[in-house]
Amino acid sequence: MSTPATILLSALAPAAGWAVHAWRMRARLNTARRDPLTGLVTRDGFTRRATTLLKDPRAVVVLADVDRFKQINDTHGHAAGDALLKATADRLAHYVQGSGVAGRLGGDEFAAVVIDDHGTAGDLLAVLHGVLARPVEGQDPAVRTTVSLGWVRASDFPDDDLSGLLRRADEAMYAAKQARAGLRRAGLGRLFATVTGRRSGRTRASTSAPVVGVAA
Repeated sequence: MSTPATILLSALAPAAGWAVHAWRMRARLNTARRDPLTGLVTRDGFTRRATTLLKDPRAVVVLADVDRFKQINDTHGHAAGDALLKATADRLAHYVQGSGVAGRLGGDEFAAVVIDDHGTAGDLLAVLHGVLARPVEGQDPAVRTTVSLGWVRASDFPDDDLSGLLRRADEAMYAAKQARAGLRRAGLGRLFATVTGRRSGRTRASTSAPVVGVAA
C-alpha cells in the first residue's frame, strides 16, 4: 500500500515536469521576440509594450536612424556595422531603462517609447544624441557616425495611435537628417510629409509628397 508521502511525490512529479516545460516555452518565446543581434525587442514585442505605455499622456515616442550606415558597412565591413548597431541599441536601452521600451524596427532604424515624468524629454534626448555619436568601444575610432532622432509627445496628438505617432516621429527624424540638425520634435520646423505612413523616398511612398509644418 502506498504511503501518503509516496502519493504526494507521485502527484508532485508531473507538476514539476509541467513547470519546467512552461519555463522553457516562455524562454523560447522571449528569445523569439528579441532581435538576435541587438537583444532589443522586435517590432511585434515593441508594439505590444508601446501600446500599453501610450495610455499614459506623458509618453514620448522616439525614432532613431543611424546616419551613413551603408557607408560604414561598405568601408569597414559588416562586422563593424553590426558592432555599431549593437552599441546604438545598448545606449538606447540604457536611456529607456525601466521607464519604457526600445526596439529595433529593422535595419538601422530603432524606436522607443518612454514616460517623461519631468517634462525634460527634449533635454535628455539632446544628451542621448551626443552619447549615440561616441566611438564604439573596441572598434576602430573611424567606425563612428551620428544618429538622427525624431520625437513626439503623445499628448500633442491625442487622437493618434502608435502608428500615427511613429509616422510623426519619422517625419521629424527625416527633417533632422536632411537639415543635419541631429534632433527634431514633431510639430516644430518644416517636416516632409509622408504618404500612407511612409515618407517620400521610402518603399510605396509617393515621390511628390508635399512639405508641411510650421516655421521653426
